[in-house]
Amino acid sequence: MSPRAKSSPKVEKDSKSERTKSSPGTKKASTPGAPKRTRKVKVEAGSVGLTAEEVAAASPPAAVNALREQIEDAGGSVLATYREPLGGHWLALAAIPLAKVKPTPYQRELSKAHADRLATVIPKVGRFLDPVIAVPDGDHFISPNGMHRLQALTQLGAKTVIALVMPEPEIAFRILALNTEKAHNLKDKAIEVIRMARAIAADPARTKVSEADVAFELETASLVTIGVCYEKNPRFSGGAYNPVVSRTETFSTDPMAKSLAMREAHADKLIELDAAVSDAVERLKASGFTSGYLKPIVVGRINPLRFLKMGKDDARPDFDKTIDKMIDGAKKFDPSKIRAQDVAIAASVGGEPE
Repeated sequence: MSPRAKSSPKVEKDSKSERTKSSPGTKKASTPGAPKRTRKVKVEAGSVGLTAEEVAAASPPAAVNALREQIEDAGGSVLATYREPLGGHWLALAAIPLAKVKPTPYQRELSKAHADRLATVIPKVGRFLDPVIAVPDGDHFISPNGMHRLQALTQLGAKTVIALVMPEPEIAFRILALNTEKAHNLKDKAIEVIRMARAIAADPARTKVSEADVAFELETASLVTIGVCYEKNPRFSGGAYNPVVSRTETFSTDPMAKSLAMREAHADKLIELDAAVSDAVERLKASGFTSGYLKPIVVGRINPLRFLKMGKDDARPDFDKTIDKMIDGAKKFDPSKIRAQDVAIAASVGGEPE
């Protein structure tokens, strides 16, 4: 018998042993020190919220009765009051004169094309079946999610809009953060966020509210700063700088009016950086480069954080120091160090062109 044949039984035995160790269902030994995984508890179907009977039961609280008076004073009519089925919060279903309902003043700009499409579709159905959400605001109502529907109804000459009206005005900010009526781009979202921040800062009842207090509504601290940049320069290239800003900005715990002054200063520094980057782009163009991705190339080369690995609990790099380094890097940018293949790679990866 050959040496190979003699060793076969052992090899077969070892292979079988390995298969047994790795077979499905075999419990693996846990790694010492590894964190234990906690399984998400599955909610039992039908175990949360109110029953259909409970939604319509009970008497409305004083806040809802006051809401009814506001709706009627505005020339509207309350069709029903009830508790929404998940959290049990009270609201009113109401018919309100269209002229008395406006979009919240801190939303993104209206998309005329989107409103025109809605104005075309609604008559084909022959019915308006999608109520807007509204909250009281003085002698009228504002809607955090119905801008385009309100505009479409106005174009169609409608007299009345059906609205789900809540007595808590502050909920408008939270609903606006969840608004998916029309997809946001960075500019839309940043403008919306800075308008929310300014509205909170101007509200006498919310003088102590900080960015950290409304972090959910603002989403990320970088959006506040970039929103100021878009206010100052509607053509600001926010997408080129957002990766850096999002790694250096955190929500402030100061009152909103104070933190906005800091955001203004940060925006001014970003606009200074953008001017220096634009000068570097012009030098690239003078060297013969013509791609629309020259700005992201410059920003990528002068970004001091591009190789920095950060853990969830690590302190964020200082905004001012980071941007100062980038401004200095943009001023010293050497076009001769850029190759044609660098431009080709940037175009293939994509991003925000000039």
